[in-house]
Amino acid sequence: MRIGILGAGQLGRMLALAGIPLECEFRFLDPVPNSPASVAGVQTAGDYMDAEAQKRFAEGCDAITWEFENVPVEAARALQKYAPVYPAPEALEASQDRWTEKNFLQSQGLSTPRFAAVNSLDDLRQALREIGLPSVLKTRRMGYDGRGQRVLRCEEDAAAAWEQLQGSPLILEEFVKFDREVSLICARERGGRVFFYPFVENLHREGILRRTIAPALHVPEGCMQAARQGAESIMQHLNYTGVLSIEFFLQGANLLANEMAPRVHNSGHWSIEGANVSQFEAHIRAITGLPVGELRVEHPSVMLNLIGIKPAAAQVLQVPCAHLHLYGKQERPGRKLGHITIAAGSLEEAEAAARILEPLAGL
Repeated sequence: MRIGILGAGQLGRMLALAGIPLECEFRFLDPVPNSPASVAGVQTAGDYMDAEAQKRFAEGCDAITWEFENVPVEAARALQKYAPVYPAPEALEASQDRWTEKNFLQSQGLSTPRFAAVNSLDDLRQALREIGLPSVLKTRRMGYDGRGQRVLRCEEDAAAAWEQLQGSPLILEEFVKFDREVSLICARERGGRVFFYPFVENLHREGILRRTIAPALHVPEGCMQAARQGAESIMQHLNYTGVLSIEFFLQGANLLANEMAPRVHNSGHWSIEGANVSQFEAHIRAITGLPVGELRVEHPSVMLNLIGIKPAAAQVLQVPCAHLHLYGKQERPGRKLGHITIAAGSLEEAEAAARILEPLAGL
């Protein structure tokens, strides 16, 4: 089976590496030549909206998917004339705009932080009166890994933040004083069956995921049930096929949905070594019509992102149970260059090994 992937970054690369043992072939469409995934298939270097590039990329594909949610919805829809696109393009539409996304999450029964649309400085001041301080001003589209957002801690911050971010639609969100950040990754087969990984716990710094623990411990049963019900509702509403990820804030026994990603997710990288089926293989299975099956933790794991630095492989691999994944990128501050997963016999063992490796990951 030939699979087309919009985007040729590290997620596309790991999708292909998971699908090759299933005798899948891969094509990628990405405007940046020789992107990380190009080592695992044929890359068409072209704009996502270029009709000729779309044709070269998609002809002969049996299924098409994407690796990140900021590809144009119009491109995903246009490609449906060549092959089925999974998930449905409506999933992109629901997730690309933070205002639309928050309203959609609430419509599917999930609670979210308070939020308000901001189109002027007067809107921002009114929203601050309603939501209060501290709060976070964000661009509604395209921001990720901490980009396009400013924390407002006093009223005087409003004008400066507006000056920095104006020019695109904005959203003001409540600043959530959470106990923990967790995420839920699930997969839905073409026939509608849904399978869940356990919750994982995440640590972010400067808006970038730095560390994931799988499984998350001591998540209240009510929170787990609410998250799964919300995820199932989302997937049914969108007739979703593939992997879906949702990030949450935990406040005691309260659960707030922060955002959804209609794709494989950084907080699921641990699953390559730590689960019976990785999130990447689960996605490939789902979109090709293969059974996904139950998803479970086989080895308690800690995943460390490598942000801007690339440690020597020998230093990492001398630690028992450590697995190194490098993405074929040049070093640059703030760039995700790879990750380390420690998949051990117990979470205590994985945590002990992670403490040895954290200095190599810049933590």
